[in-house]
Amino acid sequence: MKVGMILRRPPYGDINAAEAVRHALGAVSDDLGVSLLLLDGGALLALKGQDEGQTEYTNLGAVLKDCIEMGVEVFADEGFLKGCNIAAADLVEGVKPADSKMISARLRASDKIMIF
Repeated sequence: MKVGMILRRPPYGDINAAEAVRHALGAVSDDLGVSLLLLDGGALLALKGQDEGQTEYTNLGAVLKDCIEMGVEVFADEGFLKGCNIAAADLVEGVKPADSKMISARLRASDKIMIF
């Protein structure tokens, strides 16, 4: 089974990003194919050297790396990244910039979709 997970919220400020990576880790641990699609503000989760600052939230950069190492495919919204002047070199290793066609294809290939 393939699961597509969409994260649209920035990584710090609420629990959506933490829940998305937690569910991605759980799904890949259960041998499900997982595509984590970081859209809009969710693409900020892919940045290297994250600083959660005074938010009192857990730094999610290391957890995202764990997801990738365990086999989660992570895609970041290329249009959002370009709009924020974020280059591919600024992303956590293993995160793939993706255009709308690739994102759409990943969603179509998913048996289930979760939105965070």
